[in-house]
Amino acid sequence: MSGKLLQALRENSEISAKQLEKIESLVNGGHPCTGELLLRRRLVTERQLMYAWSGMFGIPFQERLEVSENVEQALEQVPASFLKRFLIVPVSVESEENGKGSSCLIAINDPSKLYAADDLARLMGIDSCSFVLATRDSILSAVSSLYEKSGAAAEEIVRDMEESEDILDEIDQAADLLDDAIDAPIIKLVNYIVAQSVKAKASDIHIEAYQDSFKIRYRIDGILYDFLSPPKRIQPALVSRIKVMANMNIAEKRLPQDGRMQVRLGDAEIDIRVSSIPITAGERLVLRLLNKSSTMMELKDLGFSSENYEIYNRLIRYSNGIILVTGPTGSGKTTTLYATLSTINKPEINIITIEDPVEYQISGINQIQVNQKIGLTFAKGLRSIVRQDPDVILVGEIRDQETAEIAVQSALTGHLVFSTLHTNDSASAVTRLVDIGIEPFLISSSVIAVIAQRLVRVLCPECREGYVPDREAIKSIGASEEEFDGRRVYRSGGGCQNCMNTGYKGRIGIFEIMVLDDVIKKMILSTHDSDQIKAEAVRRGMTTLRHDGIRKIIEGVTSIEEVLRVTQR
Repeated sequence: MSGKLLQALRENSEISAKQLEKIESLVNGGHPCTGELLLRRRLVTERQLMYAWSGMFGIPFQERLEVSENVEQALEQVPASFLKRFLIVPVSVESEENGKGSSCLIAINDPSKLYAADDLARLMGIDSCSFVLATRDSILSAVSSLYEKSGAAAEEIVRDMEESEDILDEIDQAADLLDDAIDAPIIKLVNYIVAQSVKAKASDIHIEAYQDSFKIRYRIDGILYDFLSPPKRIQPALVSRIKVMANMNIAEKRLPQDGRMQVRLGDAEIDIRVSSIPITAGERLVLRLLNKSSTMMELKDLGFSSENYEIYNRLIRYSNGIILVTGPTGSGKTTTLYATLSTINKPEINIITIEDPVEYQISGINQIQVNQKIGLTFAKGLRSIVRQDPDVILVGEIRDQETAEIAVQSALTGHLVFSTLHTNDSASAVTRLVDIGIEPFLISSSVIAVIAQRLVRVLCPECREGYVPDREAIKSIGASEEEFDGRRVYRSGGGCQNCMNTGYKGRIGIFEIMVLDDVIKKMILSTHDSDQIKAEAVRRGMTTLRHDGIRKIIEGVTSIEEVLRVTQR
């Protein structure tokens, strides 16, 4: 089978020559050519593997699964754990025309596990079945959706809680939210809230207390949406349950606290950071979700224009200097830096990072977690890193003068340093470093580029609507009529099932890259006024955040309203 898969990959037009070369090198080294190994080593994408298997086994690959309504009833005797374990899910169930039997279409992720699909058909009482291939995420999403429908909805759970006196059980963390057999309504509700947030691809869960109400909201693609408004009286129980899961002190309600927990939903591992603060109406919690099972993005997928991609790809190959990525919280800075490190990661390069927290484990890179409780700060960790003979250093954030000074000295002594700053645009990074206490001559000697970025929401391809913008709309984003030239652009069409009625699905970056050439460096020595520095950088060809956004409007990726939202100062 190993040889057949290799041949199928060779015949797949989506596989590049470079990928094939790496795969063949692996096989020649004595490793079996299996789908699991190729995905683990990131030699192919799951989509590429699906197409190769499709050609190899003659099973069609279905990129999106549309599960029929009658499937839920047929699954009454099938536990969710069985479907998740073998990554299979029934897509449709149909009765034969003569009424003497039934057939089923089953989505599978691995063709070598067809026996599990046969077992599923028997459990469902199906006479015959056919198959399609589907990605792991598609199958797990379908399983979650089916079992959420068959289980209690949020409103039903809340009603159960009103009838239950024992609404707080101190139990160990459930291994898998879908397998949780605990009957306590509060536990069901917390599991439901987290499971729904993962399904919606939310980045944060806000649990907000008011004088006479209680609200749960999700942040999806940077925007907060109302999710649930349970009765005010269950607020203490819900907050206590989450604090127990995050190993926080449930008796302490007067001081802010931080905690952390890990949950599994199907095959996804979710790391959740919990923050609580006392307010007049009780306690307010924010849960930051990090899906550790999601694949890391590549540099070319972040949203760089071809011009900016060429500039940035050249900058990250330098042997020394500082590259700063700036933007507000939640603008994708860490994602950009991880994608950067993955791009330059080679056996001959020693890369060490110090982060707070370490969000993704990258093979071949040494990562240090900041720990304030024992005195392991960015500055102290960075000072130790320099003695570890690194070629590339990533500092999660420059927060103080000591960290900034060590980063500058590291750059001046032959290291390539990546870090982040919280500033509005690229030129403001210079002002910020001066404010921290770094001399202008050290900035001009060490910093080679500053990248500012924002995330704009991508219009849903299913429901977006095209129109020709009027003069006022074009003027509002600082563009000229010649740039649009009567072009048809797109805006949100009001939402559909595909985008959870938001009109947008996913986000992409817009970028501003200020390269510190000789002219900009001389200017920094004479002034650190960000407006003057930015004006000079624009004269020298820098594309601003706003104009990179305009490009994406013209390309139909996002809307005028969205670019205005993230680039207004």
